[in-house]
Amino acid sequence: MASTAARATQVAAGLARQRAATHDDLERTDRRVSTGPATDLPAPGTCERSALSQQLLARAACEADPVERKRLQDEVVVLHMGLARAIAARYRGRGIAEEDLRQAATMALLKAARAFDSARGSDFLPYAVVTMKGEVKRQFRDYGWMVRPPRPIQKLQGDVSRAQGELIQRLGRSPRVAEVAEHLGVPEESVVEALSADGCYTPTSLDAPVGVDGAAVLGELLPDEGTSMSEAEARIMLAPAVRSLPERDREILYLRFFKQQTQAQIAQEVGLTQMQVSRILSRLLVQLRGKLS
Repeated sequence: MASTAARATQVAAGLARQRAATHDDLERTDRRVSTGPATDLPAPGTCERSALSQQLLARAACEADPVERKRLQDEVVVLHMGLARAIAARYRGRGIAEEDLRQAATMALLKAARAFDSARGSDFLPYAVVTMKGEVKRQFRDYGWMVRPPRPIQKLQGDVSRAQGELIQRLGRSPRVAEVAEHLGVPEESVVEALSADGCYTPTSLDAPVGVDGAAVLGELLPDEGTSMSEAEARIMLAPAVRSLPERDREILYLRFFKQQTQAQIAQEVGLTQMQVSRILSRLLVQLRGKLS
C-alpha cells in the first residue's frame, strides 16, 4: 500500500509539472527577452527597442493626426515582430499550424500597441507579452482541445488572460493569483483550475518517462482499475457455479487458484496423481465456462 501511494504521489507530481510546463515556457521566454540571448529571440538591442517603443508610444498618445498615430504604433509592432514569432514558436507541433499561431500573436501585438496607455508609466513589453500569450492560448482554447474541459473553465481562461493584461499595465508586474481572482470576482481555486487546464490540448503521453532517472513510464504507474473491476465481476458470477461443485473439486480449485500450488503439490495433498489433477482441472474449467455462458 505504501508503495502504491508513493507511486500515485509521483504520478500526480509529474502530471502537475506537465500541466504547468506550457505556462512556464512562456514565462522563461519573457525573462530571456529581457536578460540575454536565446536561439529564437532577437537578443541584441532589446533594451534599446524597449526604450524606443516607449518613445514612439508616448508620441502616438500625443499625436492628434490618427494616420500619424497609427504609423507610430505600427513602428512599435515592427520592432517586436521577433518576439511575436518566438511566442508562436513555443507552441509549434501541438495541433495548430505555426503560421496560424504566428498570425494570432502578430494581431495581438498590434492590438497591444493600439490599446497601450503610456500615461500609466509602465513598460510596453510585459503588457505586449501577456496580450500575445493570451491570444495564442485562445487559439488552442477555441480550436486545439484534445481533452476538452468544462465550458466554464474554458471561458474563465479567457477572462484570466485578459485580466492579466490589464493588471500588468496597472501594477507594472505579473499579477498574483489572488490579485487576478479579486479583479474577476471569482475564487482563487477557480483561477488556479483555469491556469492548470492550459495543458489539456496536449495530454501527457502514457509513454512519458517519470522519476529521477526516467527509468519508468507514466503508463506503468497508473492503477489498472479495469482489471480489478473485471476480477470482482468474475468472482460474483463464479460463486454460484463453484458452490455447486463436489467438495474435492472445490478443494482442488482453491489449492490451484487461491494458494497458487502446482499440480504436483495438489496431487500430494489430495492423494491423487499429477495427471489426475491435470485432467480434473481441465474438466472443471470447461464446466465452469459452460455454466457462465
